[in-house]
Amino acid sequence: MFPNSSNLGRPPFPPKHQQENNFFKKLPLNIPPTLLSHQPIIDAQFNFQNAAALLSGNLATIPAVTLPSMISGNGSPVCTSDAPTPFRGRKRLSEQSLPHDVKRQRFNSHRSETAVVNQAVPLPEERRYSFPGSIQPPLFRADYIPDLTPLHPVQDTLFPDPVKTTLPVAKDKLSQQVLELFQACQQQTCDLNRKELCRTELQREIQLIFPQSRLFLVGSSLNGFGTRSSDGDLCLVIKEEPVVFQVNQKTEARHILSLVQKLFSTKLSSYIERPQLIRAKVPIVKFRDKVSCVEFDLNVNNIVGIRNTFLLRTYAYIENRVRPLVLVIKKWASFHDINDASRGTLSSYSLVLMVLHYLQTLPEPILPSLQKNYPESFDPAMQLHLVHRAPCTIPPYLSKNGSSLGDLLIGFFKYYATEFDWSHQMISVREAKAIPRPDGIEWRNKFICVEEPFDRTNTARAVHEKQKFDIIKGEFLKSWQVLRDKKDLNRILPLRSTILKR
Repeated sequence: MFPNSSNLGRPPFPPKHQQENNFFKKLPLNIPPTLLSHQPIIDAQFNFQNAAALLSGNLATIPAVTLPSMISGNGSPVCTSDAPTPFRGRKRLSEQSLPHDVKRQRFNSHRSETAVVNQAVPLPEERRYSFPGSIQPPLFRADYIPDLTPLHPVQDTLFPDPVKTTLPVAKDKLSQQVLELFQACQQQTCDLNRKELCRTELQREIQLIFPQSRLFLVGSSLNGFGTRSSDGDLCLVIKEEPVVFQVNQKTEARHILSLVQKLFSTKLSSYIERPQLIRAKVPIVKFRDKVSCVEFDLNVNNIVGIRNTFLLRTYAYIENRVRPLVLVIKKWASFHDINDASRGTLSSYSLVLMVLHYLQTLPEPILPSLQKNYPESFDPAMQLHLVHRAPCTIPPYLSKNGSSLGDLLIGFFKYYATEFDWSHQMISVREAKAIPRPDGIEWRNKFICVEEPFDRTNTARAVHEKQKFDIIKGEFLKSWQVLRDKKDLNRILPLRSTILKR
C-alpha cells in the first residue's frame, strides 16, 4: 500500500528509463510533497480488456498492480504485496475493550457514533486532503488492528487550522443554540478519516480497470460544511493529463459506471453493499461501505464538483459565522423535508449557495465574491492538480457587519420569504448579487434559479413543480415569523432529537 504520511518518508520511484509518464515532471516544484501521488500512474487509455474480463466475471485475467517498497520513518521497509489486495476490512477490536464513544456505528442506527479507524497519524479536523495519493493508509488486512500510537501530524498550510479558528461569541439565546447545534453535529476528524480510507482502497481497485484514473473525495465531506451524518461524494477522473479526458455523461459515463458497479458487486461484494447505478443527468453509483459504515455517491468526470469543493471551502473559513449558519439551515431544511433533490426539493449544495448569497447581499456584506476578488485562484480552466492550492493565499474577510448568528438566521428566512424576487431573479454567488434570470431553456419555467459558480448551470433545477416550490417558500415564511416572535430555535427545529441524529 502507501505510507500513512509524507512524514514517514517518500517511496523510491522507478528509474527514469522505467517511467512511462511525465506527470511528475510537469508539476511545479513548489507543490508540497504530501500532495504528490505516491503511485506510479500507468500511461494508457481505458483498459477495456480488463473491463471485458470484469463483465465476464473472469477476474483472474486482470493483471496485478505492483507497488514500490515503502520506507517508514525509522528507515524500516513497510511490507507490500505484489498481488492485488482486495478491499478487505480490518479486524474489529472487541467492544468490551473500547470506550463507549469509539464503538462502531451500527447500520441504520440513528446515533452517529465514532467508528474505529486507523489513527496512526492523527489529523486535525478538516485538514485531510483527498487528492489521490496525498496521504495513504496501510494495507487493509483481515488481521489488521490499527496502531493507535500518535505520530507527528501532517504539516501543511493550505487551509486554516480549525484549532486556531475561533467561533463567534454568542450573546443571546438563539445564537447560543445555533453554536451548540453546530458543535454537536459538525463533521469530526474520525468521520473524514473513514471516508478517506474507503476512497484510497477503491482507487486502488478501480485502477486495475482504468490505470490512469484518480478518485477524489468532494462535496460536503471536504468543503467545510459536512455533518456527522453526511454521505461521501466521490468523483472518478478517468484521465487528467495533459487535459481532463472528456466523457459523455449520457453514454460513456454510464458505461464506465456500469463497470464500476460490476466491480463492486463481484470482487468487492463482501465490503461494498447495495451498489446501484442511478441514471440521472449526472449518473452515479450509490453504495454503502460496510467497513466505514458510510453511504457514497460516485460520479465520473464531474470536474466542476472538484472545483466548487475548494471554492466553498474557502468561503467556509474566511468568516467564522458561515459554517454554523450553513449547518443549522441544512438541518432545518432536512427536518422540514425540503432538502432532497431526488424528491423535487433543494439539494444541500443549493442551500449552501443560498446562504452564501444572502451573506453577500446584506447592506454591510459578510462575504465577498471570491471569484471576482481572486480570479486567478478560481480559474475554471485551472488544472486539477492545482485546484487545492487556491485557498492557501486568501486571507480572512474582515466585515464591518457585527450581526449575531441569531440575527443572521432570522434575516436569512426573511430574505427568501419576503425580499427575494423568485420570478425574475437568479441567485449568483459568482456575482455576489441577485441577477436577472437568463432566457435559456435550463432557466425557463423553473421556480428556483441558483447559479453554479463555475459552469453556470441551475443547481436547483430539481424544483420543477409549483406545489413543491410553494411548500419551500411556505417553510421560509413560517420559520421567519416564528423566530421573529419567539427567538427560540426549538420552535422550528427540535434540537435534542436533531443532535441525537447528528
